Amino acid sequence: MMRILACEKPGLFRYMDAECPGPREGHLLLRVHRIGICGTDLHAFEGTQPYFEYPRILGHELGCSVEDPNGSSAFRKGDHVTIIPYFDCGSCVACRNGLPNCCASLRVFGVHTDGGMREYISVPESALVQGGDMSFDELALIEPLSIGAHGIRRAGVKPGEFVLVVGAGPIGLGLMEFASIAGAQVIALDINDIRLYFCVNRLRVQHAIHGSKEDVLQKLQDITQGDMPTVVIDATGSQRAIHEGFQYLAHGGRYVLVGLQKGDIVASHPAFHMREATLMSSRNATRDDFDHVMRSMRAGLVDPSAYITDRVGFGDIAGRFPYLLDPANGVIKAMVEC
Repeated sequence: MMRILACEKPGLFRYMDAECPGPREGHLLLRVHRIGICGTDLHAFEGTQPYFEYPRILGHELGCSVEDPNGSSAFRKGDHVTIIPYFDCGSCVACRNGLPNCCASLRVFGVHTDGGMREYISVPESALVQGGDMSFDELALIEPLSIGAHGIRRAGVKPGEFVLVVGAGPIGLGLMEFASIAGAQVIALDINDIRLYFCVNRLRVQHAIHGSKEDVLQKLQDITQGDMPTVVIDATGSQRAIHEGFQYLAHGGRYVLVGLQKGDIVASHPAFHMREATLMSSRNATRDDFDHVMRSMRAGLVDPSAYITDRVGFGDIAGRFPYLLDPANGVIKAMVEC
């Protein structure tokens, strides 16, 4: 038997006992040691997460060890691993074109299927990432940072160009980190003083703008000497922020939506057309992005410990979620220790 935590409906968690996963062909049994709490989990708890059904076991940012290799030749008992939590079909048009992250029938672990808020999980070997000597904390941070790495790759960020990232939550911070690694001049935009302080003092972001205390357009013009950012990336999932982002874009620029919200996008067609702008979404990440994040960690370009501001025991998660949801508490990344 093992203990699980399920989100039964918005605002309600319930601990339960369940059978451990049994042997399954092509799957390995993993022991869960760390679970990163992400925006998807918080939105599911709030009831604002698209593509979501209840009840659901949340959790897809994982640091695990192999409990039963089940005959695998690539993994041994005790190996440190994480998972790529996007289970693709392998045969649709996206998969055939090397884009499994946006598979037409994608099933995301912890979103469309039950996730990692339990002691043991059974995962396809194809989804595993060998962690080597990386710690469980580091492994649990690879997936959210990969979202950022993928967004920067989608945007085609070039050295020297101005990149505005709207939203300084964990995903936004990862976008800033990998934009900097790509050589960009990064501008952070948020309305949370604590997060903007983190951007400047922990990530060494060159420019920070407080969205409710400063004239954003004027600040952007000042920073870019009137050009405006050639890349704008939304990491808020706020409809209002997404709509406002269109006006921050340079002529010939690219607007990348990483954040997700439920409503429609509305923009001035003449203003967008005049810029000959590009609008694109960025969904999930690929194994190449995971590899890029791991190389960056090992090279010392990314400090994983900087992101973890809160630690929670598995038995305390349910009661801590309201605290984690409140931006005033300055939570960057909460890590569950199992």
